[in-house]
Order: sequence, then structure tokens, then C-alpha cells
Amino acid sequence: MKKIVNFYFPFFIAAILFLAACEKSNYPGGTVSPIIPIYDLRTLHKGEDLTLSPDNMFGAEKISGVVVSDHSGGNMPAGLLVLQDKRRLQQLRGISVAIGDAASDYIPGDSVIIDVVGGILKRENGLLQIKNITSDKVQKIASGRPIPSNRVPSSYILADPDKYESTLVAIVKGGFDPLPSPADILSGEKPLNDGFDNITLHTEPTASFAHKNNLPIVGNFFGIIFSSIDKNGNRVPKHHLRTEQDVVSLSSVIEITPIIITGYMPDVLGGDGNYEYMQFMATKDIDFSVTPFSVVTTNNAGATNPTGFPSEGWATGSKATSGNSRTFKFNLTSGTVSKGEFFYVGGSAKVINGSGSTSIAQAKWIRAFNYTTTNGDGFGLKTEGLFANSGNASGFAVFEGITVNKDTKPIDVIFVKNGGSLYTAGPPAAGYRIANTDFYDVIDPISLKSQPYFNMGTNTINFNYPPDQGYFIKLGGTYNPRLGKWVKARTQSLILFTKQSVLADLEEPSQIDVISNGTVVRTDTIPVTTLKD
Repeated sequence: MKKIVNFYFPFFIAAILFLAACEKSNYPGGTVSPIIPIYDLRTLHKGEDLTLSPDNMFGAEKISGVVVSDHSGGNMPAGLLVLQDKRRLQQLRGISVAIGDAASDYIPGDSVIIDVVGGILKRENGLLQIKNITSDKVQKIASGRPIPSNRVPSSYILADPDKYESTLVAIVKGGFDPLPSPADILSGEKPLNDGFDNITLHTEPTASFAHKNNLPIVGNFFGIIFSSIDKNGNRVPKHHLRTEQDVVSLSSVIEITPIIITGYMPDVLGGDGNYEYMQFMATKDIDFSVTPFSVVTTNNAGATNPTGFPSEGWATGSKATSGNSRTFKFNLTSGTVSKGEFFYVGGSAKVINGSGSTSIAQAKWIRAFNYTTTNGDGFGLKTEGLFANSGNASGFAVFEGITVNKDTKPIDVIFVKNGGSLYTAGPPAAGYRIANTDFYDVIDPISLKSQPYFNMGTNTINFNYPPDQGYFIKLGGTYNPRLGKWVKARTQSLILFTKQSVLADLEEPSQIDVISNGTVVRTDTIPVTTLKD
């Protein structure tokens, strides 16, 4: 039997509920803060309406924060002043306060203190808010306070809406399905996908930007998360833009990645030599004799050469003089593959898990040779292992064409860990170039600064090494060629194969029963990467 260990990515960070009971003390000078953090305020609501008082707010009487609501665009719930703070554990939390028409007097960046004694903390129409607060209870103490961009994957919001409710978030690299025509407008409710999940983008028909057209293919969508109740009585988070400026177009062009990375076997049972392999999927029909591609692996273990930062990028293996080279290349110049079909590149043994294991020669192999006796196609010295098994980073990338130099940009790329000499700003800059993928961005989508290398800027996401030999790394996600984007980012699942594992274990979803006290409590499905049209 095979054992399966899930390493889900991106990782969900759960907030720790912390309530500090304030007690009277004989300590001279000890005082209770008059301001309760919004984090703590939200935890007071246990499902029933609560009239706020110093007794249930640990001696506090007020809340404070930076205003994020903007009523000028006509897309905020009427009468709600929305503010957020990070006073507790540096955890950002927000709250909506119903103060009536005066809410429109405040703009983002205003710093306010609100006396909430006598206010009612309640969840109304799905949204936690403070009612029964008059406008004279609000004191503005500053304006123009900075509001840092808070990029949040939609899947995080859907998994824990309370954490993000009434806060300003950026849905980054978002897009619509179906693709918008030039005449399509924002008005209404639209599923917005950022590569992690779909979240509802809500635009009131009376909003000043409701009839905005020429919507971006890919864009950033800034806005506030409000909860509402759907027709089935469920609480659903929705993303509300504030003004037309909350939509930032990143691209109006669809870029389809013809080959995507879907898995790899980096450390087989026994010796690695000639047994490692990589799994890919074609997103369109490809004849490699007509349209060649190449695959380059990188191994940054201390024993590889040349040492130092990769001055030639993915082609640094061309500078190797002996032993294991930093990078190793496979040219894909023959064979065909159909849209949605898996194919393989690696050692000529073509077995699933090292010496003596099941043959998978019947799979679609596009390039396979004995890399322990043969140098790479163009660069890379013969080697006993393409990948590191621990320590510094390793990984691989796919390129259009067979010419790869320090300036060549891949079409897909993954990294395992991020240690070693991988990137230097220089001058001159040196590193491994990345592609626009579910994890990496050649241009930072928030700051719009160039970041073409791994470990530069926000390009730090990486997978984990398997804990032992025999694990196949299965990457489950969903790529939509029609949209030219990942609509469900890849997650890493480590699957422990035996010598008897078969091809279906590579190419089909796997299942494992999760057992607690001898009883199966759930069955987890380990997905493979799929295409969505």
C-alpha cells in the first residue's frame, strides 16, 4: 500500500484566539487601556446581541482604527463606517460601525476613536457590526494615515471570513469567467478568480462605476469584505469595490502556457542515478519536431559547480568543469502529445520507483536518456542525481525552444526550498528567471516593480523536500487554457510509492482514509493537475 502525506499550499495560517482577563491589581500605576483592540472586540460576540460596556470590554470604552470605507462611489452599505486596526498580536481586524449619513464624511486614511459604550454588537444580515452609535461618538484625530496593501488569496477569505470581514483586501491577478467582452460592465455580482478560488465581486447597480466596461483580463481588485446571507441561509463573504480606482488592470492579453509542471520523482528507493523523472501536461496539441521545447533542472547542493550565484542563470551548468553541474538540460525535439495528456522527461530506466520497480515505459516519454553516462543536451555534465534531496534549493523549468541562456525566461517553473546562492541584485544581477505562474510574478502585481528572478521580491514560494526516499511529488491544481491562468493553484502532495506502484498512481487521483482511534473519520482525495475549458 502507498502512504500519502499532504503538504497543502499555500498554507493557511490560523489565528490563535487570545482573551486576557483584566483583574484589579495592587500594582501602583497600573491602568486599564480605554481602547479595546478590534480583534478582542470581535471575539465578544457569541451569537447573541451584546450591549457593550466597560464590564464586558475588560474596562475599555472605545475602539480606534484607520478608516477604510469610502462612500463616494456608492458601493458601500449605507451608513456604515468601516475601520481596521492591528492592536492585538499584529493581527489585522476590522469592524463596521453604523453611524448613519455621517459615515460618508470620513475617507480612507482618517484615524478615528469611537466611544462604543451603549452600542450593540450584533450580526445583521450576516455582517458583524456595532449599532446604536451616534455620529457625535466618533472623534477624528488624524488624516492621511497610510493603509498598507493587504494581498489575500480568495481561498483564505472563503475559509475564514470572520478574519477578513470589514477589512480592506487586494484580490490580486483576478479575472472573470467567462471572459468579459468590451461591452460587459461591473454592475451586479460576478465570480472573481485569483488562481485560488472564486469570490463574489459585488457592485451595486447605482454605484458610480457600475457601468464601467472594458474590464481587465487580469487585474487587481481592492475592496472591503462584507458578509451577507444567501438564499439558503448561509453566510457568504463578498468583495465590494469602493471606487473605480480600486480596479487596476494588469493585462488585457491572454497568455497560454503550452506545457505545465504536474509532478516529479526526485529521490527514488535506492540510488537515484538514471531513475529520476519529471511529469508534465500539455495544454494544447504539440508536435515537438515542429515546436521544440526544453527542460532544465537545477541542483544547488554544495557539491555542485560552479559555486556562487548563477551568473548564467538556468544555463549556469555550461560553466561546470567537473562533477555535478548546477544545471542540466533536456531538449524536447521529437514526439507528439495531445492536449490534457501527461508526458515524462528523465532517466532512460523508465521505472516508477528505482531499480527493480514497475516499468512505466508505456507512458508518454518525450525525452529520456541515461544522465549518469551522458551529458545534458547543450549543458550539464553527467551526474548521479538531477535533484538535491535536502538542504539547498533544487527545481526545474520548461522553456520554449532549445536555446537557454542567462536571459531566457521559462514558461513554467517550480522550486523546492530556497537555500543557497540563488539570487543577487549585483550589479550585475544574477539568478534563476521565473515565469508568470500561480506562484511567481515577473512584475510585482502590487508595487508594479520588476522582479524577474526567484527569491527576488515576492517570488519566494517554494515546495518542501520529501522526508525520505520513494516519494512522488504530485502537484494538484486546475489550469484553464481558455483564460490562460491557473484557476486553482497547485498544491504539493507527497505520495510514498512502493516498488509495486503503477502508472495509474502517477496519473489518477489517489485516496487515503484518515483514521482516528481506529475509525475512519474522512477520506482525503489527493488530486492531479487538470485542465478546465
